Amino acid sequence: MDNIEISTKLISFLTFLPVFFISISVHELSHAFLAYRFGDTTAKDQGRLTINPLKHIDLVGTVLMPLASFATGFALIGWARPVPVNPTKFKNRRRDDAVVSFAGPLSNFVLAVFCSVILFILLRTLPDETFIINAVYYGMFFNIFLGLFNLLPVPPLDGSHILFNLFPNKITAAVMRIGFYGSFILLIFIYSPLWGIFMNLVNFIVNLFVNLVRI
Repeated sequence: MDNIEISTKLISFLTFLPVFFISISVHELSHAFLAYRFGDTTAKDQGRLTINPLKHIDLVGTVLMPLASFATGFALIGWARPVPVNPTKFKNRRRDDAVVSFAGPLSNFVLAVFCSVILFILLRTLPDETFIINAVYYGMFFNIFLGLFNLLPVPPLDGSHILFNLFPNKITAAVMRIGFYGSFILLIFIYSPLWGIFMNLVNFIVNLFVNLVRI
């Protein structure tokens, strides 16, 4: 790997990092805010009702995984420290917990739409500002990816909570009991052929957004 390739890779990585930190922080803030509105002050009491990335950093997911991605060239996958939620504080436990769980992915989809609007404007006003355009494109792509990834029905992802709260039965309850082992299932998923199918879906939606901003 020559110096030019290393420099290009480093610039791309450094461009992506702010997008990464902002996206995961907004995701966790959305969980904390909705939980607080529904009567659970746990996240607020622990200082998590904030967009400050330092409050949401997870050593493995927010630090080590991005560094490993940069070193290996593998797609950047990471996560923040999950916001603590106590569903027993909710008036309507299943409904409110499902809404709080969906708030994170929804915030990422909203950010993706926001980035696409900014990209639409930039392509028509600053077409030569490649650095800025790339940063905004990363924002659109990563937030679509993050939103869809978190909707997967595997613990500890938001999708597992949404599935259980909408369809509480023995099967979904068994899925929730997977707990920590869900991380191993996700790791297997990432390195399986199913990952290609998932990324095809992500790229399909991203291309729809790109085609819209280029109209």
